[in-house]
Order: sequence, then structure tokens, then C-alpha cells
Amino acid sequence: MQSDDRIDWSIIFCVLMLALVGLGSIYVAASHDTGSVSVVRTVVSQLVWYAIGAVAVVVIMQFDAQQLWKISPYVYWLGIALLFLVLFLYSRAYYVQTGAKSWFAFGPLTFQPSEIMKPAYILMEARVIATHNNQHPIHTVRSDWKLLGKMFLWTLPVIILLKVQNDFGTTVVFLAILGGLIIVSGISWKILGPGIIAFVALVTTAVMLVVTSGGRTILGHLGFKQYQFERIDSWLHPASDSSNQGFQLWQSMKAIGSGGLTGTGFNVSHVYVPVRESDMIFSVVGENFGFIGGTLLILLYFLLIYEMIKVTFQTRNVFYAYISTGVIMMILFHVFENIGMSIDLIPMTGIPLPFISQGGSALIGNMIGIGFIMSMQYHNKNSMFSNVKQFS
Repeated sequence: MQSDDRIDWSIIFCVLMLALVGLGSIYVAASHDTGSVSVVRTVVSQLVWYAIGAVAVVVIMQFDAQQLWKISPYVYWLGIALLFLVLFLYSRAYYVQTGAKSWFAFGPLTFQPSEIMKPAYILMEARVIATHNNQHPIHTVRSDWKLLGKMFLWTLPVIILLKVQNDFGTTVVFLAILGGLIIVSGISWKILGPGIIAFVALVTTAVMLVVTSGGRTILGHLGFKQYQFERIDSWLHPASDSSNQGFQLWQSMKAIGSGGLTGTGFNVSHVYVPVRESDMIFSVVGENFGFIGGTLLILLYFLLIYEMIKVTFQTRNVFYAYISTGVIMMILFHVFENIGMSIDLIPMTGIPLPFISQGGSALIGNMIGIGFIMSMQYHNKNSMFSNVKQFS
């Protein structure tokens, strides 16, 4: 039996605290919102997902770096197959509601394969980077362009399938993961510098196109949908937007603002926010616990990120380091995007708050990521992983 020091209890503590916040917030949302599903059933259902996620963490912890290396292509292509199948077997009800073909439906249960694809994609990209850098230990501009091409090549099938699904929000998450991996991959700033400038110019151009009627016509020809423009409108003018998304955002801001400094108290809600148990769960925290509670929650996320970074440096394994970077970017971007859209800092994209929002798919995907991090310390042999051939 292995000693307890192989388990990172700090990470477990952070995830457990986030889970408690999630269960409490879902209980508040279910208690005050009308619906046919009982409060107890809603909370118990989420608790079951936490239990499944905990089992996933324990199982994945048993995989060491060599085993993760070997299974990465298989889980990647399994994820691609699921993203393809959902285009034909998607939930018609969710499609009518969201306009995206992103969910399987099994009776009352729904499952979003893109959430499981995220950790699978991280594994594959980590293997691609490690293999390339082992073959090209001395970075040159030419070899860096090759690495960049390989990373984009493995990203392209995911982006295409998500585009067909009309799931723009999840696409942005994958691009954020890719961006983080590119930065730590060792690619020269001779490439990264102009690339960042080009990205900023692209974003600026996109914003200019969005705010003009002629620009929106161009974006429409490029595949942008009306609901995506509605999300932009609700972001720019939440008070005057009469659409459902505008109302949801405006109510979220009112709820968070009504919490003041210390909040209204647990389970004391005066502002109705549509579907706040999932995408707008931060409005529950802001209303019940105020600015102090919201700040403590953000600090808890940063503590989790810090603990994951610390484990990565202690492990000193570059394959694990790339995996860790992908997981950290995934969680960090979800937090930034969800809280940002809840307070009208950025447009709404339907991104859940990690470990807190209601739903099983996103929770399992994040727990798999935690399993990867936990595996680092559990199998830490303090080795440098300088030769990928040992993993072949």
C-alpha cells in the first residue's frame, strides 16, 4: 500500500471546497426557481456526478506517464468519433433550445462529448510536443514552424467538428488550450511575437465587424449565426436588450449587485436569474455571499491553480508539464469566461463554472484533468523524461 504523501491533499481540498460551493449554489437555484424537478432530485443528481468524477480521478491516478503516453492516440480518436457521431445522434430538444448539435440524449440524461474531448486533446497535444522536441532538441525557426503545424493539424479536426455543431464557446476553449501549449512548447518568440500581434489585429478587426451592419453581413457569410450576434448585443447593451439572453445577463448583474459587500445570506434570493444553476451559477454566489464571497471563490480557484503548478515543478517531467499546462488553461479559461460573462465583462458563450455549475459532462471532463495532475505526484520518480523512446 502506497504512503499518503503520494496523494496531493491540497488539490483534493480545493476541489472538495468547490464541490461544496457548487452543491450549495445549485440547492439555492433549485429552491427559488420554478420547475417540475424537485430540489432534492436536482442536488442528488449533481452529487452522483461528483461521485462518478471522484471515481474517475482515482482510476486515472493509477496511470503513470508511460501509460498515458500510450493511450493518448486512442482516447483522441475516440473523442473525435464521439464528436462525429453526435452530429447524427444529437438531442433534438437541446438543439431547439441552444441551436447546437452538441449533446447526446439517453432518456433524461444528456452528455456532451466535447467536454471529454478536452482532456483527450490535451493528452495528444502533449505527446506531439514532447515527441517533436525530443527529435529537435535544438530549436530553430524551421523546426518551430513544423511543431506549430503539427499542433494545428491535430487541432483542425476538433475545430471543424465543433463548427458543424455550432458550438462556438467550446471552440474558444480549445483555442485557449492550444494557445497555452504553444507558449510552453519552446517555440521561438520570433514566431510567437508576430503571431500575437496578428491575433490582436484579428480580434480588433472582428470587434469592428461585429459593431457594424456591413461587418455583420460579412461575418454571416463566414458562418456566424444570429444567436451569436444576439449574445454580442446582450453584452454591449444588456439593459436595452429584450431577448432571453439579454434578460438573463441583466438579471445576473442585478443579482450580483444586490449582494453588495457581504451578500444577502445563504438561500436568500430576491432576483430571478434564468437557468442560473448552470451557466449563471456565479450570480448565486454573488447574491448570497456578496463581493467577499465572490472574491474568496476566485482565490480558491487560484489556490487550485497554484497547487497544480507546484506539483508540475516537483515532478520535473516535460510530458506531464505539457499535460498540466493544458489542464490549467482549460480550468483557468472556464473560470475567466464564466465569471466574466456573468458580470458583463465579456460576451456570453455558455461556458460552465468548473466544479460548481450543474451538469455532468463538464464536471467529468474537469475531474479527468484533476486525475492527470494527481497522477503526477502519485507516480513521481523525479525523472526528467529526456527521451520519449522509453514511452514507445
